[in-house]
Formats: sequence, C-alpha cells, structure tokens
Amino acid sequence: MKTLLVALRVAALTLLATGLAYPLALTGLAQVLFPAAANGSAAKDGTGAVVGSELVAQRFERPWYFQPRPSAAGQDGWDAAASSGSNLGPTSKKLQARAAALLAQLLRENPDAPRPVPAELVTASASGLDPHLSPEAALWQVARVAQARDVAPERVRALVEDLRQGRDWGVFGEPRVNVLLLNLALDRQFGAPSAERFGAPR
Repeated sequence: MKTLLVALRVAALTLLATGLAYPLALTGLAQVLFPAAANGSAAKDGTGAVVGSELVAQRFERPWYFQPRPSAAGQDGWDAAASSGSNLGPTSKKLQARAAALLAQLLRENPDAPRPVPAELVTASASGLDPHLSPEAALWQVARVAQARDVAPERVRALVEDLRQGRDWGVFGEPRVNVLLLNLALDRQFGAPSAERFGAPR
C-alpha cells in the first residue's frame, strides 16, 4: 500500500507538471513572444476581418487573384481538415491526365503568359495546403491578373517582387511568395473588384 501511494503521488505530480503547468507556461510564453503565430498566423482583410491563415492555402478561382498550387486535400481540394497529397506516382495515368487537364486550363485562362508553364502550377504539394508559390509561378500569372484588374502589368509585377520572401536565415528553403498575402495586397493597392463588374464566380 505504501508503494502504491508513492506511485500515485508521483503520477499526480507528473500529470500536473507535464499535463498542466508545462503546457500553460509554453502557451503563455508564446502569447507574449509570438502572439500572431500562436494564434494561427491569421490573415486579415482591409476591414480587419480574418479571411484565412498565412500557413494554409485556399482556393482562388477569380481571374483577378493569383491562384495557388492545385490541391489534393479533401474531396474538392484545399480542405484544411484533410491535409494530404494525391499519393499518385510519376507513372500514374490518372496523375498525367490531371496534369494535362490543368495545363490546358492554365493555357486557356492565361493566353498572354510566357511558356512553359511552371510545373508547380499543375502538381499538388505533399500537404495539399502549401500557401506559397515560387516567384516564377506568381510572375507567370501577372498578365492575367493585371488585365482582369485593368492595371499595368508592371505594377502587379512590382507587388509580387515586394512580397518575395527569401530563404530562411539565408540558407533554408527556397524564395517564395505567399498567395493569400499577395491577393490581400492586391485588394489593398488596387481595390477589391466586385463579382458583378467582372461577372465571374469565385
């Protein structure tokens, strides 16, 4: 019985320390030092409303917005509750057919874009929720976005360059552009187009 009581006391103390005190301390520290990241890296529009997270890709179909990589997360893609890749190998006929369909759609929607089409625009990431594009893939879409917004392509291109992120600590990762932040910057600088004006669904 004495041994059992000692074991119960140790278990209770361990539970309080590692299951309560430690998580509360880390949560409080994160809220003080990194409040934005600790609360999901929320992205807000011009009115202050949260429209998404900087860390999670979402669907953009309207021509006046930059489009992210394709997504295999969930049934219709971009499902933050079902992060996943397609798990289709390079010899998969289904993958080849999907890439060919995406390629045809991109060429149809971006007739003035340079060739070739960046490969990442026809392939999903491993998570299906990659919020970034390479600067090259973002710049490839400039002509369409500029035409849809009736602004000079140079102004849209300059915005992409302004939001280019370099390698982390100058070493890790690749240069990239966050698609959601880029689209929010477009609305701030050029105004948010109305669906009625352009007559296209999101």
